[in-house]
Amino acid sequence: MKAMVLKGTYDLLEKNIPLELLEIPTPKPAEREVLIRVLACGVCHTDMDEVEGRVMPCSFPIVPGHQVVGIVEESGPGAKNFNAGDMVGVGWIGGACGECEHCGSGRENLCGNFIATGRDRDGGFAEFMAADSGFIHPIPQGMDPVKTAPLLCAGAIGYRCVELSGIIDGDTVGLVGFGASAHLVIKLLRNLYPLSEVFVFARGEREREFAIDLGASWSGGIEERAPEQLCTIIDTTPVWKPVLHSLENLAPGGRLVINAISKESSDIDSLLSLDYQSHLWLEKEIKSVANVTRKDISSFLSVASTLEIEAEVTEYELKEANTALLEIRKGGGRGAKVLKIAKR
Repeated sequence: MKAMVLKGTYDLLEKNIPLELLEIPTPKPAEREVLIRVLACGVCHTDMDEVEGRVMPCSFPIVPGHQVVGIVEESGPGAKNFNAGDMVGVGWIGGACGECEHCGSGRENLCGNFIATGRDRDGGFAEFMAADSGFIHPIPQGMDPVKTAPLLCAGAIGYRCVELSGIIDGDTVGLVGFGASAHLVIKLLRNLYPLSEVFVFARGEREREFAIDLGASWSGGIEERAPEQLCTIIDTTPVWKPVLHSLENLAPGGRLVINAISKESSDIDSLLSLDYQSHLWLEKEIKSVANVTRKDISSFLSVASTLEIEAEVTEYELKEANTALLEIRKGGGRGAKVLKIAKR
C-alpha cells in the first residue's frame, strides 16, 4: 500500500517535504483489530507538531494521521461490533488501559497508557490502517467522508472544550485562533447556544471574515480588546501571548479553556508580563484540555449528524500531505485540510 511516512523530525520551513511517499506492507489486523480502507484523513496541527518534534512519536518510522474515515475491510480475532463494509472513523484516542482510575472515571484521555493514533501507532496518511475495534466509531448514515474527517479530532476536541467551558446560553464567548477546530466550534455554538454572542480573535483578515460569515458578532486581531468582557474564551493557538490577551478580555469569574497539545517556546517570555491584578484576579480560571475520550467523538458525531454540522475543507491527494502541512505551518486559510485517499 502507499503511505506518507515520517522518518524523523524536521523544521517544516527548512525541509518542505518531511513525509515520504512509500510503498509499505498493508497491515494485518491483530487481536481485536480491524483493517480499514482509508477514504479520507484530516491533516491536523498536531501532525505538524509531530513533524517538528513538539509532539514526539514513540518511534520512527511512523505514519501520521488521526482524523480518519474509512471502510472496514477485514476483522482480526476477537474484533467486535463491526462488519466488512461499515463506514467508520478513527480519532486521536487509539487506545487506553481501561483499568486505571482515569479510565474508570470516564477520563480515559488522562490515562498514563494513552495510545495516540498516528503517534504511537500508524495512522491514516495511508491507503489502509489497522485500528483497535474498541476505539473506532460508526459514521452516521449520509455523512460525507471528506467533510466528516475533521470532526474526529478538530470537532471532537472543540466539543470537549465547549463541555468544559461551562457555557450557559446567553454568555459571551471568545474564540482565539480560527482554524479547523474553532470553525466547527462556532457552528456548534450557533446551534446549541443561540442567545450567546461569539467574538473571534484571529491573525489574518481572511480568517476574521470567515468567522463573520459563520455567525460571529465581532472579529478582530489577537491583541485587540473585545467590545465587552467575555464569560468564556477558548484558545486554539499554538503560542503563549494570546493567553495573556485572553485573560485581559475575560470577565470576572470567567474561564479560559486552552485547546492545545503544545505551546511553542519561541514566545515564552510573554509570560513574564503576567500581572496578577489585570490577568488573574477576580476568580478567573484557566483550564487546559488534554486529548479526547471516545465519548467526546461519538457524542460530537451524533450532534453533528443531527444538526448537519460539517467541516469546510480544502482537499488534497495523499501525495500532497506535505503541502497541506506546510500551509498549516504558514497559517491562514479557511476551515480544515483533508487528504482524499480513496473513493467509497
